[in-house]
Amino acid sequence: MAELSSPGGIAITLPDGAVRRFDRPMSGADIAGDISKSLAKAAIALTIDGKLSDLSTVVDRDAKIGIVTRSSPEALELIRHDAAHVMAEAVQELYPGTQVTIGPAIENGFYYDFARDEPFTPDDLATIEAKMRQIIGRNAPFTREVWDRNQAIEFFKAKGEKYKAEIIEDLPESEPISVYRQGDWLDLCRGPHMPTTGGVGQGFKLTKVAGAYWRGDHRNAMLQRIYGTAWRDQKELDAHLHQLEEAERRDHRKLGREMDLFHLQEEAAGSVFWHPKGWTLFRTLESYIRAKLDAADYQEVRTPQLVDSSLFKASGHWDMYGDNMFKVAIGQKEDGSPERMYGIKPMNCPCHVQIYKQGIVSYRDLPIRMAEFGCCHRNEASGALHGLMRVRQMTQDDAHIFCTEDQVTEEARRFCELLEEVYDDLGFDDVSVKLATRPEVRAGTDAIWDKAEKGLADAVTAAGWEFEYSPGEGAFYGPKLEFHLKDAIGRSWQCGTLQLDFVLPERLDATYVGEDGARHRPVMLHRAILGSLERFIAILIENYAGKLPLWLAPVQAVVTTITGEADGYAQEVHAALLAAGIRAEIDLRNEKINYKVREHSLKKVPLMLVVGKREAENRNVALRRLGGEAQEVLALGEALHKLVAEARSPLTSVRGQVQTGSQQLTEAIHS
Repeated sequence: MAELSSPGGIAITLPDGAVRRFDRPMSGADIAGDISKSLAKAAIALTIDGKLSDLSTVVDRDAKIGIVTRSSPEALELIRHDAAHVMAEAVQELYPGTQVTIGPAIENGFYYDFARDEPFTPDDLATIEAKMRQIIGRNAPFTREVWDRNQAIEFFKAKGEKYKAEIIEDLPESEPISVYRQGDWLDLCRGPHMPTTGGVGQGFKLTKVAGAYWRGDHRNAMLQRIYGTAWRDQKELDAHLHQLEEAERRDHRKLGREMDLFHLQEEAAGSVFWHPKGWTLFRTLESYIRAKLDAADYQEVRTPQLVDSSLFKASGHWDMYGDNMFKVAIGQKEDGSPERMYGIKPMNCPCHVQIYKQGIVSYRDLPIRMAEFGCCHRNEASGALHGLMRVRQMTQDDAHIFCTEDQVTEEARRFCELLEEVYDDLGFDDVSVKLATRPEVRAGTDAIWDKAEKGLADAVTAAGWEFEYSPGEGAFYGPKLEFHLKDAIGRSWQCGTLQLDFVLPERLDATYVGEDGARHRPVMLHRAILGSLERFIAILIENYAGKLPLWLAPVQAVVTTITGEADGYAQEVHAALLAAGIRAEIDLRNEKINYKVREHSLKKVPLMLVVGKREAENRNVALRRLGGEAQEVLALGEALHKLVAEARSPLTSVRGQVQTGSQQLTEAIHS
């Protein structure tokens, strides 16, 4: 800590703005006790000018102080960090000779990497958990010590902990070497920690074992990583485990197979093989978003896949994203080097600027809203690929808006409103917004950043949305809005983005002629609503557990028979559905009806029209809905009217729906 900075003592500013003065340095525990006995009892850590610290840390200067309790947002990170240490102690007690390496807190949990010759088994996890509960029950204090660097290296080497010694050797000379003790066990750690191991509580569970290379480098030794999840209490843990079970049940890879939508295979890792039903879903979603963009006055374009490296070098992508690009060498010089280098585009923006630059653009032409369902490729690491969620080939609902600085706020507001309409149509009504502001390393003046950040803040406010700031998380070329939607089981997905860019128009020499007759740089807004269509389809499948809204379902109805005597009538019903615009299939197999119902339910077909001899004679259908036990017997004409109404796309106006539906039905029934 620094020297005392207030005459006669130190001034502590609390989160509510209240100032307390002390005539001597105070630990976090002392400060909490001075505020109230109940706070002293509940305190587990403190923040000093926003930095999380041990509760025992002594404050000896003026500072802004926050007392962290178990209900504070920071508590989960502490619980998970401490749980990792408790797990490491448990492993070394149970399996002497095991080396510990690193063990951080992560989202929803923690892990620790261990060096051990014998592999851990699922039974071992239960044993380790039991030992952890014993250690937590000991309630041993966490005590921080600062060691001499060389002493620490020799200590860990003598213990056979070569990985810990290597970590210390690689730390900057200026960094203190801190060790935390918990009873008789200790570990190298920056901290902070809660006061005792008992703070971890009982709301934790070890979940799985995986392999991990030391320091993430495949050239290094393979370690064993044990993952766990930890929460404030059993109730939170149970809720999380239930969410995991739901997530597994809703896994889009599993449902994609059952619904016959797509598959992936090693011969094209990271690229999707869309089956007919999956491609129907893809095209339906793409057609929907295309119509929304058309109505919002976007102009759709198409740009090349393979582009000379000179364009990506000029835009900056070759240097900044080169490792994530697929590159193609064309021709060969005498020295063996490529005659020309091309890149398969990882994003569309440089090519859109090329279209913008064809001809002279006047201020009267702005804004220009340029959209592309661009197929992009990114060289994602094999280990990062995950179904449709993380692919190498993707299609984005990408668009760029070229406008003047004065038009930024209005264009951003229009985009926010469009995004809200789309998410609402697709069934997502819980959306949060974050405004990522200027990073330390950035292009442009502070005055431009002030204007840009205020413009985006004003726009999202004008659209009626609240937002949080994400300080320092903007792109180097401008701030951005991030739109996070919450799905049916409470998971958050960041999909939509709106990024403000002053840099690319400068780098690629995009201009417009202003009212003054001079050339000016346009502002470029990079925006997406769905992001990658592949990823968004995965989110849709998991959000709805495969039971997609009727207008999106690739197969909306199946006509199936109870007896072969109804085959002719079933074909008539099927033809009427197709003529009315319903995506329908027919099942005339000689199987029991219960078997057919189960099979089509597994494929998540929303509607089944069951017909037998009686239905054929009365020209009725028995309508069964996915997930329902009851069936509704309707006249064929009435059923067609009902289903056409239910299957309407959100795009269709009410008047247009009725007219179109009536025309389709009249033709279907009379045919």
